[in-house]
Amino acid sequence: MENKIDKLADILKRLNNNEDPDSVKNEAKELIEDLTAEELSLAEQKLIDEGIEAEELRGLCSVHIEMLEGQLNGLKASLPHDHVLNTFIEEHDEILKLLDRLEQLNAKIQKMKSFEEDTEIFKDLKNTAEDILNAEKHHKREEDVLFPEMEKLGITGPTRIMRLEHDEIRLRKRKLVELANNIGYIHFTDFKNRVNELSNYIVFNMRDHIFKENYILYPTAYEAITNDNLWSDMKKRCDKIGYCPFTPLK
Repeated sequence: MENKIDKLADILKRLNNNEDPDSVKNEAKELIEDLTAEELSLAEQKLIDEGIEAEELRGLCSVHIEMLEGQLNGLKASLPHDHVLNTFIEEHDEILKLLDRLEQLNAKIQKMKSFEEDTEIFKDLKNTAEDILNAEKHHKREEDVLFPEMEKLGITGPTRIMRLEHDEIRLRKRKLVELANNIGYIHFTDFKNRVNELSNYIVFNMRDHIFKENYILYPTAYEAITNDNLWSDMKKRCDKIGYCPFTPLK
């Protein structure tokens, strides 16, 4: 298994160095076909241990899609409805809907000439930005409950990347809420530019982040944490932290 991880780590490194993805993936076809989420996580962790910064491991989403396609449905089918991971996945479904709404609102705003053209759209923007920010308890449950249990088992690379992304996305979400609440104090052209910049960043990076958690982090956690009693204890700790306004009822 260690030899397989070494080979995969080499593949990820070459992809990160902008080597042609098609030639690398063709070369590694047999390896990719047998890939598990845990092995991908271990390979990423190996790169971090070798000194590559967590930021440098981004941009592999399209490769991960090919490697892990279909795995999420299998994971969901094996989870009880109230399982910690199933709740995270269902919350992701709701967050993705909010990102779609933000993307649509931004597209409409970019075509507008003034604030007065459609005042309702700015109320929608404010509400959507606040709804997206309300995902904070989702992230807190990951950071305070799921990630520490993975890190106790030596799985530190993926959680380090996710924490970093949480911080960077959280900053932009707060800026978007602030912008949406101060519409009357900003020139419309500047407002449009800032909405566009923040919305594009949030939509792209949150979708990418959700993909990596659904297809890599959560399957890795499920494979690594095998004690059902521990999952039950984690559920109690998650209950104590609380849930998002959009979390499906359990």
